[in-house]
Amino acid sequence: MIGFLKKTVALIWAGRHVKQTRDFKENGPALQDALLLNLVKTAEKTLFGRTHHFGDIKSVEDYQRLVPVQDYEGLKPYIEKVKKGQRHILWPGTPEYFAKTSGTTSGSKYIPISKEGMPYQVAGAQSALFHYIARKGNADFVNGKMIFLQGSPELEEVYGIKTGRLSGIVAHHIPDYLQKNRLPSWETNLIEDWETKVDQIVTETENENMTLISGIPPWLIMYFEKLTEKNGKKILQLFPNLQLIVTGGVNYEPYREKMNELLGGTVDIVQTFPASEGFFAFQDDYEKEGLLLLTNHGIFYEFIPLEQYGKPDAPRLTLHEVELHKDYALILTTNSGLWAYSIGDVVRFISKSPHRILVSGRTRHFTSAFGEHVIAFEVEEAMKATIALHPAQITEFHLAPQVNPESGLPYHEWFIEFEKNPEDTEEFRRCLDQEMRKRNSYYDDLISGNILQPLVISALSKNAFHEYAKAAGKLGGQNKTPRLANDRSIADILTKFKK
Repeated sequence: MIGFLKKTVALIWAGRHVKQTRDFKENGPALQDALLLNLVKTAEKTLFGRTHHFGDIKSVEDYQRLVPVQDYEGLKPYIEKVKKGQRHILWPGTPEYFAKTSGTTSGSKYIPISKEGMPYQVAGAQSALFHYIARKGNADFVNGKMIFLQGSPELEEVYGIKTGRLSGIVAHHIPDYLQKNRLPSWETNLIEDWETKVDQIVTETENENMTLISGIPPWLIMYFEKLTEKNGKKILQLFPNLQLIVTGGVNYEPYREKMNELLGGTVDIVQTFPASEGFFAFQDDYEKEGLLLLTNHGIFYEFIPLEQYGKPDAPRLTLHEVELHKDYALILTTNSGLWAYSIGDVVRFISKSPHRILVSGRTRHFTSAFGEHVIAFEVEEAMKATIALHPAQITEFHLAPQVNPESGLPYHEWFIEFEKNPEDTEEFRRCLDQEMRKRNSYYDDLISGNILQPLVISALSKNAFHEYAKAAGKLGGQNKTPRLANDRSIADILTKFKK
């Protein structure tokens, strides 16, 4: 009876919630304009607001003229003042939290989360679940156990500001109605060593009625493999009532076949787009491609055409101006005090009514040693198409340029950890190269012009990427290996694991 009531209530709440979201789905551009001016007005008296003449901003154009695009390094002097306890620097008062992230150029980053911004982090995840329930017409999973693979919820303090990994911060805000069904235990989540932690999660969950599992794909795979090794069963044999996997952080598609193999079948997937800087989008229809951009969640978005990103006169487009199927660097202005902040993600729109996006790469994760500017979306789509023609299972892969080979022309080197090899590796390689040439005309020109030779595949031993992550200090629930790079810093380590 209690289970029936929980499902019924969840379905009612979901239906109401979806109806309440119609306004922002239909009126995103107008809501965005009003939101920006509200953010500017709220922060007018802060140090950043005074320095950038917020009192003179009456339009989006004024804002773009007075506030330049900047990355973490640009905002770092202000954040350092906040870290020392100073108030009213980027946003009124002081942040409720710092989300601590590891950066490649800035060391640890401290991303402020205000008391206004924190509720949206939780609301984004809740909205994703409500949309799923409403679309599915089924809320059975609310009666089972749910697991969230995440960082430690233990927080330190920086001048009175609670500081930790975003997933650990969010753990303190899980709604009461989810807490009773939530795993793993608080004590297990506190374990810092990731392998030890996953082993303990396996012990805690293997005999439970798991119905929802959440985490980024590489670490879901690690968890599932450990469960399978210990029990000798597919995941759906262990958890026959598993209904939903919620994932984010990376594109799920390259992992889908491997996940289905471990699952022993298919499970509904809902993809999300969360970050320390905000919760940006989620898959509002689990049966369709694309993530719904949250235009009323305290974040104003701008978009710079990727080919012009980094140029001093690069246009900053709003939702009014974006085009479908073009790649844009994502720029954020948030109710936590990030102003025209370049987060480093690249997105493309596949719908404008409502605004749905795909995350197509990172501004710093590309391969362009020869001017080709290959991005993550292209390599992932090429791999997906190749696997469809030449079945194989891929654990993970990474692309790097080989500029100075021992002999012959330079080339793109693909480091691939195969779970299951294709029947004909050479045909797989040729097909992958052709699929890349279809998706990137510059790469095609380089091959046609004998500037590059066709790509080379370097097959890696089992667990190569896991060992790389350990060696690089990147083993953990929110870390993932870049799919491609413009140098060989990752490739040089992966080379040690060639078969």
